[in-house]
Amino acid sequence: MNEENTDGINGCSKVRTGTQNEAALLALMEKTGYNMVQENGQRKFGGPPPGWEGPPPPRGCEVFVGKIPRDMYEDELVPVFERAGKIYEFRLMMEFSGENRGYAFVMYTTKEEAQLAIRILNNYEIRPGKFIGVCVSLDNCRLFIGAIPKEKKKEEILDEMKKVTEGVVDVIVYPSATDKTKNRGFAFVEYESHRAAAMARRKLIPGTFQLWGHTIQVDWADPEKEVDEETMQRVKVLYVRNLMISTTEETIKAEFNKFKPGTVERVKKLRDYAFVHFFNREDAVAAMSVMNGKFIDGASIEVTLAKPVNKENTWRQHLNGQISPSSENLIVFANKEESHPKTLGKLPTLSARLNGQHSPSPPEVERYTYPFYPGTKLTPISMYSLKSSHFNSAVMHLDYYCNKNNWAPPEYYLYSTTSQDGKVLLVYKIVIPAIANGSQSYFMPDKLCTTLEDAKELAAHFTLLHLDREHSLFSVDLCRRIWRK
Repeated sequence: MNEENTDGINGCSKVRTGTQNEAALLALMEKTGYNMVQENGQRKFGGPPPGWEGPPPPRGCEVFVGKIPRDMYEDELVPVFERAGKIYEFRLMMEFSGENRGYAFVMYTTKEEAQLAIRILNNYEIRPGKFIGVCVSLDNCRLFIGAIPKEKKKEEILDEMKKVTEGVVDVIVYPSATDKTKNRGFAFVEYESHRAAAMARRKLIPGTFQLWGHTIQVDWADPEKEVDEETMQRVKVLYVRNLMISTTEETIKAEFNKFKPGTVERVKKLRDYAFVHFFNREDAVAAMSVMNGKFIDGASIEVTLAKPVNKENTWRQHLNGQISPSSENLIVFANKEESHPKTLGKLPTLSARLNGQHSPSPPEVERYTYPFYPGTKLTPISMYSLKSSHFNSAVMHLDYYCNKNNWAPPEYYLYSTTSQDGKVLLVYKIVIPAIANGSQSYFMPDKLCTTLEDAKELAAHFTLLHLDREHSLFSVDLCRRIWRK
């Protein structure tokens, strides 16, 4: 055993009985033939394993493990994760005290093994009452750059980023939804490695760095969703971007039906992108080949297969560019710019989740986060002093609507029932006190939801639609901004 291995083992002897812990780790190394090295706050087991030849495993072979008991180490963890397949490298994050930091990264030799580990070990009871979380881990090589002058072209941004940072591979720039000759005020910069991206972020992050005289915002971009090949083979929905704002769902459906009439089931358009649903996958794939790069209403469109979002494997930028579990994501499909953290995306509509029933979409507002610097002056305001375009949920719009009409806030009453398969289904009844004695005493949608948030949002959607029809006090202009007809 070399000196590095001894140091790695001794690193955790402060927590467990030194002799007992050292003996357990030595036994593990002797049994497996793997080396163990501790460096930079982590202890690496393997990487590569004995007898390995060739490059490391490809992207997508590593999983993130969270909620590990702080006094648990490789001698207990490695045998558990070997159940899913051959481990290339096990990295346990360590405290100076010798305890682990509660999380680790396990790299397998194949993507299939990593996916199996997620399936069988996520929420696994590692000790009585202690459940670990396991999810895919991807090194992030992409940065989000905000506050870029909108007149700058891709080539100019690429040249500038190559001047100020090293390892730049590409720049992704999206045209403005309203003016295709301008960018959206942000870009993604792709680097050759996670290390290169991290070094660039460190150089640019202080908030004082300027490009073309503008102070820019810099942060990690949210990695694109990784969807397994088996799932993608079943997708029959196309993601279409770079559309004109004025282009209608009817126009999109007609254009995609041209190559083979009657193949499109429905189209859902949101601002300058859309999801085109086909009756079968073969027609979707054929349409993608035919339509990608075509012009619709003067705009050159980009067409790809939509990526389904798995709620159990939805990730958020975290821990030095690594990713970890995020909160529940309601969006049915996520593609490219809809999935990065700095443009927070659009509020998901309920229509696609309610058996295709049409429901109006909230305003598609471009949303950003900006650095909050010490000393920034803040002014207290009321939400009712804002414009309706500042709200991105039907619940908030309904509250705003009532206030503008000098009505008391809406009252929500929750009801439940049980489905045939035992699921709890929820629905809200909404009472508007100011009109409770009028033509309609309450508003309740005819759909039940499985989550509280969906039920409340759907009830607010339903109520606003009826208020719009029945009460002229709700201005046409405000209505148009709230619902895209």
